[in-house]
Amino acid sequence: MLAARLAEHGRASTLIDRTGDFGPGVAYATPFAGHLLNVRAGRMSAVEGRPGDFVDWLRANAPDQADPMGFAPRALYGRYVRDRLAGVETAHPGRVRRVTGHVAAITADGVRLANGETITGAAVVLATGNPPPRTAGGDDRVLADPWAPEALDRIGDEDDILIIGSGLTMVDVIQALDARGWRGRATALSLRGLLPRTHGAPPDVHADLPETATVGPLSRRLKTARALSRNTGWRAVMEGYRPITARLWAEMTTVERARLMRHLRPWWDVHRHRIAPEMGRMLDRLSAEDRLTLKAGRLESVEAGDGKSLARWRPWRQVAAEPLTADWIIDCTGPGHDAAAHPLTGPLIAQGRARLDPLGLGLDLDDNGRVLDAQGRADARLWTLGPPARAAYWETIAVPDIRKRIEAMAADLA
Repeated sequence: MLAARLAEHGRASTLIDRTGDFGPGVAYATPFAGHLLNVRAGRMSAVEGRPGDFVDWLRANAPDQADPMGFAPRALYGRYVRDRLAGVETAHPGRVRRVTGHVAAITADGVRLANGETITGAAVVLATGNPPPRTAGGDDRVLADPWAPEALDRIGDEDDILIIGSGLTMVDVIQALDARGWRGRATALSLRGLLPRTHGAPPDVHADLPETATVGPLSRRLKTARALSRNTGWRAVMEGYRPITARLWAEMTTVERARLMRHLRPWWDVHRHRIAPEMGRMLDRLSAEDRLTLKAGRLESVEAGDGKSLARWRPWRQVAAEPLTADWIIDCTGPGHDAAAHPLTGPLIAQGRARLDPLGLGLDLDDNGRVLDAQGRADARLWTLGPPARAAYWETIAVPDIRKRIEAMAADLA
């Protein structure tokens, strides 16, 4: 999306992808038609200022999915991003160079590929997306990355599974298994035992937030938001916060950010990152069939048992519990963000060209998304976009949020 926008601004870029499948990334590369967008199609334009772009593409390429209030298959969005890039390349020949390769290091004037080739540029943008989860560990019955090709094919139709995490990835895994005829039982273990909430009936109205919901002590803001939710509905309140979330995060002190992450984040995530109503009905059905159980607690260890895996865990605010057993354990804890250990950003931190933010969420950035060095100076040659920018913007994974960042960044880089 950024490469296409830069081309429209008259600037050339080199787009590097390890797989050579430019566009869909992990989320939109799924071949399963049942994996739906978590945002209504009318909000999924890849271009800021052109809100109907994705729906127009659907009308031309998949007219049965062209409902702006609907939740289109994610695979279609992957096709849309590919077509968006290809269309820009046709309209602006020579402004996008595609390179299939693995970036081994970021250098002073560009990048070095694993094959030894160097590529130079006026700036490097890290748009690496979400990293895979950090494995729960244990034996060969722990599926460390549910998005790996054919990862779920090992699970038998009657096998019981233990899923670590109860968020969006868990929903995707359960849905894919259910669609292929799996009839086993699933237990989902997460710290709070919360499931993502569903979108309501359209349209998504937003509440007008009073000043006490956006300014002042966090406890007062939360009290105001809860009271407003009782009057207008919580979805309207979340829609009211959505356009200003990044600004509110930027205005917070480190102490306030730490309090929010420690106490509020699990509830924010399940209300903010909602799922399509169809997915909610699927989860309700499995719960009613006694095939999906939620557990609130922390995983402590995984051991190999007699043909099964055994997970020792500690319930929330309790001291002990019987171990959980399953035929398979699937790590759905979400992206394993660790900028210090990442093969590209770890060396930058060691060299002093980058530093972690005070909470260790990721790279420390300025307001424009430029990486700050060890002394806090912004590097005009090193930028971040999407999940690698989470420490600066927090809400930086959804297309509507990324789209706004692209517009600002493309203008800055151009």
